[in-house]
Amino acid sequence: MTEDSRAPGGPPQDDRRTREPEAGSAAAPQNSTDQPFASGPPQGMAPPDPGQRSPYGAPPRSDVPVHPPRPAFTPHNYEQPYDQRHRPPAPPYGGWNTQQRPMGGGGYPGGPPNWAPVPSVEPYQRRGPSTGVFLIVAVVVALLAGALGAGIGVMASGDRTGSVDLGGGSSTSTGDKNRDPGSIAGIAQRLVPSVVMIKVQNGTEGGAGTGFIVHGGYIVTNNHVVAPAVSGGNMQVVFNDGKTTTATIVGHDPTSDIAVIKPGTLGGRKALTLGNSDGLAVGDPVIAIGSPLGLAGTVTTGIVSALNRPVSTSGEGGESAFINAVQTDAAINPGNSGGPLVNAKGEVIGVNSAIATLGSQTLGSDKQQSGSIGLGFAIPSNQVKKVAEQLISGGKATHAVIGACIDMTYQGGGARIATDGGSQTCKGGTIVPGGPAQKAGLKAGDIITSFDNKPISGSDELIMAIRAKSPGERVLIAYTRGAQKLTTQLTLGSGN
Repeated sequence: MTEDSRAPGGPPQDDRRTREPEAGSAAAPQNSTDQPFASGPPQGMAPPDPGQRSPYGAPPRSDVPVHPPRPAFTPHNYEQPYDQRHRPPAPPYGGWNTQQRPMGGGGYPGGPPNWAPVPSVEPYQRRGPSTGVFLIVAVVVALLAGALGAGIGVMASGDRTGSVDLGGGSSTSTGDKNRDPGSIAGIAQRLVPSVVMIKVQNGTEGGAGTGFIVHGGYIVTNNHVVAPAVSGGNMQVVFNDGKTTTATIVGHDPTSDIAVIKPGTLGGRKALTLGNSDGLAVGDPVIAIGSPLGLAGTVTTGIVSALNRPVSTSGEGGESAFINAVQTDAAINPGNSGGPLVNAKGEVIGVNSAIATLGSQTLGSDKQQSGSIGLGFAIPSNQVKKVAEQLISGGKATHAVIGACIDMTYQGGGARIATDGGSQTCKGGTIVPGGPAQKAGLKAGDIITSFDNKPISGSDELIMAIRAKSPGERVLIAYTRGAQKLTTQLTLGSGN
């Protein structure tokens, strides 16, 4: 098997083919006359089955967690009933059950949280009046009765000339809804019209997610949102004003969980601008826009809770998407997948892709925490830009690789190059002949402890660090070989 055939897998199960790739990040975009991310001011403002190994820097089949279960990452397209949206009985079109290695201690009784790409839920449906509605009606009736009693009292007293003025605007006034352009409301007013709901149906399988308009007349979203349409399903784009249009897939990349679609028309709607995710700092305010549970145009706010958070999401077909994610406490729920996470300038700095949920291990065997718990994860905009531009230029994306099979079952510190070249996931050997790792002097069994001057504590972290780079970049790698501590320079290769 060639090095290119070992490209890492991506998110949605139903759209993924079992491959033994090599981890990496998106490559530099190809030249294209249609650049969707042209510079300009922002819109509106001046782990795997035990015993298996990851082939050539990529994650192995991730049907079973390698380490103690983490918070389950769920993609946020929606399809399931609300009370089951985080763990569908069967994987929805892009609803992934994900696991990743523990990030230091857990955080709640029963072990570390469960990460999961947000699953699908059924479209929002109109229901009959609930108890809450009847309570509201009862309160209104009581108020009317009180007002009537007060009126009778005034008439009985003979005072027919008195009037009450509570002040405020007239009953015919609609109020001034203009807001400071830099306020949350001001940003929302300008950006919401450029955020769409994406509905996908393929036979009996379907769901919906979110996307946003970029330059060139394209829409960016998650791969797991459009996965059912890859094999011939129908896709519909719903704008904020309720108007609809059809759309086709321009390109999709399971490895990064990014997809680009082309709508039939945009009706003059403006594109959003991608900001620089490398400029983010923990504590920066952010806004998430999307269609959680089919509720289009929903706006939530929060902050950047953490950066470079390793998040792995397993998809159908046994392949995984590893994201070096932006963590936020902005409420993100099923249906938010593919929607923009924007900064205080109204620039897109991430694409919402996964949330953490509390599973039965924490809440009890028959319980599951659904909905946002303040742990959402977005793909950084700089990675989104690289991948999307490649998809628009040629329909495919390439990613950086090191040319070595990583042992995902290794429990020690760092990331170990696999020693069993005959394993199912290391077909062809643990080191690609003539590949980057071999040229750099790396051997089977070497333990990589640092990549590009950043400490590596586990296999998933190495994979995400590689994917954050582009083919051709030169990086410094620190590693151990037995009792020896060594360093080497490695030039990253390219793989799909």
